[in-house]
Amino acid sequence: MKDRARFGRFSAGQRALLRRLDTPRKIQDFLDYELRYNDSPENTCLSPLEVLKLRRAHCIEGAMLAAAAFMFHGRRPLLMDLRADASDDDHVVAPFVEGGRWGAVAQSHFCGLRYREPVYASYAELARSYFEFYYNSAGRKTLREFSAPLNAASLRPEWLDSGKNVFFVGRSLDAARHYRIVPYRTESSLRRADSLLLQAEVVGGPGTPLVRRRPRPYSEIGLRRGHGRPV
Repeated sequence: MKDRARFGRFSAGQRALLRRLDTPRKIQDFLDYELRYNDSPENTCLSPLEVLKLRRAHCIEGAMLAAAAFMFHGRRPLLMDLRADASDDDHVVAPFVEGGRWGAVAQSHFCGLRYREPVYASYAELARSYFEFYYNSAGRKTLREFSAPLNAASLRPEWLDSGKNVFFVGRSLDAARHYRIVPYRTESSLRRADSLLLQAEVVGGPGTPLVRRRPRPYSEIGLRRGHGRPV
């Protein structure tokens, strides 16, 4: 059942935008192509209403906006925490289920930490799909745990439309049950991330690092015909 009564503080234009975001793919396109990444030096946790006002979001803010769009269209507004080791930041995604399979919408500077198609048999399998792409600036793979999905509808209602920071969302995610991905005994033997991937995303090679660039719609890229991918 669509729970739109909670969106009373959203303007008509903001509700119209949410009405347009009726699939996970459209939500991800909005995060990628229509929002700026929130690189504010101030620590923030903006509600979905504030994200739409300011048109910027970092990872948990983007995940909450996705969860709000899910709730607007009658889906469960889920959030899942991906916990890194002490050398890296945690990440938050918005899982969803289609046809009995799990996928996710996400906001990130890193290409590999964004969208996941709904092809995963469980949320645990979905969380592990991020492992190889979750690394720090030294190339060390840092993802260690994932949380059980948290239903944002169970949180205080301010998570959706508060004009102040909603840091309690992060605290609730941190308090959720977490599951270990990497056994402690194997942490020291992990291979570093592929050096070309690290160069493309973090170092930048001959150009600007991808973490400082935003995705563009395919219609603006102008790929040549016959672009193959040799194995």
